[in-house]
This record gives sequence, structure tokens and C-alpha cells, in this order.
Amino acid sequence: PALFMENARKGSIVSRANSIGSTSASSVPNTDDEDSDYHQESYKESYKDQRRRAHTQAEQKRRDAIKKGYDDLQAIVPTCEQQDFSIGSQKLSKAIVLQKTIDYIQFLHKEKKKQEEEVSTLRKDVMALKIMKVNYEQIVKAHQDNPNEGKDQVSDEVKFNVFQGIMDSLFQSFNASISVTSFQELSACVFSWIEEHCKPQTLRDVVIGVLHQVKNQLY
Repeated sequence: PALFMENARKGSIVSRANSIGSTSASSVPNTDDEDSDYHQESYKESYKDQRRRAHTQAEQKRRDAIKKGYDDLQAIVPTCEQQDFSIGSQKLSKAIVLQKTIDYIQFLHKEKKKQEEEVSTLRKDVMALKIMKVNYEQIVKAHQDNPNEGKDQVSDEVKFNVFQGIMDSLFQSFNASISVTSFQELSACVFSWIEEHCKPQTLRDVVIGVLHQVKNQLY
């Protein structure tokens, strides 16, 4: 019985010690979990700051690009550099810059169209002059090959006046009818012009009219 009582006492002491150890262990804070939560929260805040900073930089870059675009327009468009007395010395607003740019582009389109029309007219003149040049060269060559042929009948000056009158008449109709905007239009216009203004009867009337003019000049 004494041994039994001693073992029971020792068991009670061990049980109480385990109970105290368990209670003490449970009361100690879990510092590892708290440190992990703290670091995770700090990482989230840092990520948000980075995104916010990146968004701010992108927005600033976009605004700088827009400002540079308007500055370039003001430097390129001449009317934006001129003094606008309606607004005094104030800086031009974006709306005014855009409107002046639109007006200037429309002006350039009109000028381009006008120049294209002038180029088309000049091309017609060049085409007609080339035709006349070839004809003159043929006449000169024929005269050089046979210098005495018809010398006593008609002078070279009269021949030239007759030929010039015929060519001038044909050139007027050619210039009024031919379009050289494209090769297709040129081809179509040339054929239609030949069919209308180079018919035998039409050419005969032109030659007769020129001969009457030269005759009246000579006599």
C-alpha cells in the first residue's frame, strides 16, 4: 500500500506538470504566423504603390505626348503663328489650334487641285508643241533634201505661214479637247479628237480658211 500511494503521488505531480506546461505553451504567442502576415500585408501595399506609380507615369507620358502634338501643330501651321487680335496675346486653346489646322489642310487641298489643273494644261501645251516640232523638222528635212523644189512657185515664208495657221487651228481644238490626267484619258481623248477634228472635210475647211488669210495678208 505504501508503494501504491507513492506512485499515485508521483503520477499526480507529473499530470500537474504537464498541465502547467501545456497552459504555458498555449499562452506563448505564435510570432512566426504574425511575421508572415505582416510581410504579406507589406508586399500587398508595395504592389499597390507600384501600380499606382506606374499608372501615374503612364498618364503623365500620355499628357506630355498630347501637349507635344499640339505644340508641333502650332509650329507647323502658319496661321497658328500669326497674331490673333480676337484673343489678344493669350495662348491658343486646343480647339482653336485644331480649327486652324483643319482650315490650313483644306487650303492646301485647294492649292493642290489648282496646281494639278495647271500641270494638266501645261502637259497639253507640251504635247502640242512636240507634235508641231516633229512636223517642222519634217518640213525642214524635206526642204534640205530638195532645196530647189518649188522655189519659184511659193516662198518658204508663205509655206511657213500656211503651216503655222493650220497648226494653230489644230492646237486650239487639241488643247480644248485633250486631257492628260492619265494615259487612259489621253488615249481616249486623242482618238476622239482625231475623229472629230481631223476628218478630211474638216481639215479641208481649215486649210482653205488659212489660205484665204495668207492671201489677204499678201495682197
